[in-house]
Amino acid sequence: MYSLKCIECGKEWGDDHYTCECGGLLEVRMNLDEIEVDFKLDGNNITVWKYKSLLPVKMDPVSLGEGGTPLYRAERLEKETGIRRIYIKHEGLNPSGSFKDRGMTVGVTKAMELGKRAVACASTGNTSASMAMYAAKAGMRAYVLLPAGKVALGKVAQALMHGAKVIAIKGNFDDALRIVREVCEKEGLYLLNSVNPFRPEGQKTIAYEVADEIGVPDRVCLPVGNAGNISAIYKGFRELVEIGLTESMPKMTGIQAEGAAPIYRAFVEGKDDVTPVKNPETIATAIRIGNPVNARKALKAVYDTKGLVEIVSDDEIIAAQKFLAAREGIGVEPASAASVAGLRKLAERGDISPDETVVCVVTGNLLKDPETVVRVCGEPVSVEASMEAVLNSIYNLV
Repeated sequence: MYSLKCIECGKEWGDDHYTCECGGLLEVRMNLDEIEVDFKLDGNNITVWKYKSLLPVKMDPVSLGEGGTPLYRAERLEKETGIRRIYIKHEGLNPSGSFKDRGMTVGVTKAMELGKRAVACASTGNTSASMAMYAAKAGMRAYVLLPAGKVALGKVAQALMHGAKVIAIKGNFDDALRIVREVCEKEGLYLLNSVNPFRPEGQKTIAYEVADEIGVPDRVCLPVGNAGNISAIYKGFRELVEIGLTESMPKMTGIQAEGAAPIYRAFVEGKDDVTPVKNPETIATAIRIGNPVNARKALKAVYDTKGLVEIVSDDEIIAAQKFLAAREGIGVEPASAASVAGLRKLAERGDISPDETVVCVVTGNLLKDPETVVRVCGEPVSVEASMEAVLNSIYNLV
């Protein structure tokens, strides 16, 4: 059905491995010639598990109804940018409020198949929230390492409420990931960061769903932090071509925050790997990562599809977040808005053809980071409890 192969040397490994002895990442290679695809790209019954025949699990899934997220036509954004057709794929409407649920439903199911009793991850927030939720559904223990003071409160609250043991370390995400990998190896916990090759298999279903609903777009634009999502979506589109269900690939376009942009720097320099950013900083906490483990996969996805990598400032991210909310009715957290901020920047510069069909993936819900909303939008107006006071306030606001 599938094998696990190192993307560097090609060596095959068993299911309970994350990286090769050469240091390369492992990737699931579905044996597509042997698989009987049991779904059609007909726009019906869209969920992650519609595509089970292309997912590397055998047992019934640990599922909370993930996938099938809306694909909104963004007509005001089209008018502003001059691009013919733009869609917003709102991954913030998954069960935990982020795209991470796609990977976690597969990852936790695989943990169950392997007989694991506990899972663990390092996180900037969304991974921990999702892992805690699916671990709870599966009846497994969950352990989370977070960079202290660097994770939005809404995400920490989710991990805590769903029963995870949450440990805040005095360091950044890259420190947390290094430590949790060591802990997992020593204690036999199942690691569920995107270095786990089964996580991206769930995330690739974003590609399946887009193709299922509107066909293959000209470009897919998305935020990039640890870079698992861009490489997973690329893999999903590539598999559809190899199976013969589609004929083309979209240009994969990754957007990073200025203060956490090692993949952008590598792209500009034409490199296939990154120089880590030691102290990444951005208001977009979900992509505040200086040493992305999937960087080589992400760069391959961009190069192979003649895509782009761009950076955006925190101000551009917030402006895009406000535009989506106020003009399109779509509420997302700051990191999610990076894809739209990047699209606006590329369109203004003329790097995207006006004739393109573009899908912007927005990765997390607005309510993931309410503190930032209040900080950039201000507190509610407070007045006396009278009609006159309310009307005065309305007139002043207008």
